[in-house]
Amino acid sequence: MLRKFKVSNFKCFEKDFVLDLSETKGYAFNSSCIKNGIVNNALIYGHNGMGKSNLGLAIFDIIEHLTDKNRNESQYKNYLNAYSDSKIAEFYYEFEINNKIVKYEYSKTDYKTLVFEKFSIDDNEFVLFDRSEGNNQFVVRFKGAETLNTIINDNQLSALKYIRNNTVLENNEYAQVFVGFFSFIERMLYFRSLEDRMYMGLDVGIRTLTDDIIEKNNLKDFEAFLNDANIQCKLSVVEELDKKNVAFDFGKKKMPMYDIWSTGTSSLTLFYFWFQRIREGEVPFLFIDEFDAFYHHELSAMIVEKLKRTGAQFILTTHNTSMITNDLLRPDCYFLMNKEKIQSLSKCTEKELREAHNIEKMYKAGAFNVE
Repeated sequence: MLRKFKVSNFKCFEKDFVLDLSETKGYAFNSSCIKNGIVNNALIYGHNGMGKSNLGLAIFDIIEHLTDKNRNESQYKNYLNAYSDSKIAEFYYEFEINNKIVKYEYSKTDYKTLVFEKFSIDDNEFVLFDRSEGNNQFVVRFKGAETLNTIINDNQLSALKYIRNNTVLENNEYAQVFVGFFSFIERMLYFRSLEDRMYMGLDVGIRTLTDDIIEKNNLKDFEAFLNDANIQCKLSVVEELDKKNVAFDFGKKKMPMYDIWSTGTSSLTLFYFWFQRIREGEVPFLFIDEFDAFYHHELSAMIVEKLKRTGAQFILTTHNTSMITNDLLRPDCYFLMNKEKIQSLSKCTEKELREAHNIEKMYKAGAFNVE
């Protein structure tokens, strides 16, 4: 699980910007939203231009140099903060892996070029690579890596990825955490469905949404999913030009979904495409930007409930204030964001919040302030 994230000098984040998911309160309701004292289900609110999308990009910067999964380099074109004189962006992560605290920090001059890396488990430092002043040798303290060549001349090659690909570590609890760390990173997923559709992590390449549904034999499940979302329909598979497509079945006529679906149905289909993987346990961490931009508020709540049942840790950004309710999550799972700071509702007020409180009404009345 992701416990804490900090970034500076990246895009709109000039100074240290910290998302701390370990600052939870002892609410007795919606306890499933918290795991091991860490927020497992989070919704982020903020006015337009506050950096909600950039926060997701910052968190997923890590997949570029640690994995071979899908990334979107165009999103990282304007990498460094425009106001800062610093030439490096700094990233800090805390994870809970196998009941141990993993800390990974690194800095870059651009999306691909690494300057510094440090990796520790329960405050025991295992990897250190400071490339400043032309240094090209790193330190590794994992057992089994004693004979590893520790010189890397390629400043786009991570020391962690190099160790993983070139060593057979001694099988102990720290090596297992190292493997678990990579397993977590490689299965992280970010996606959005706005003017453009893009995803990062988990997979590689591009495939159509309906091909995946057909291949997984999930047509009837997808039909039930749409009907649960109040899109009353019957689906079938049609063949056009030797290619199978999902179609709306009107009895005498069958019309391919792509020809007549609404923006909301299209967005919902994208969600279902990934939801097949999420509910199967393939995704330990999920970030969906503007997850409900095209949804009715009841459908938004349904999506959150479905994600909660998967057990995956997720962060969703939204402008939909009807989601701010103790019936769905709890005050330490709703986060307010401005350009300098992000805090949960429980930390944005001195008032003691209870389950019976109408926190949406309080939010609209200005009861919560990020300070």
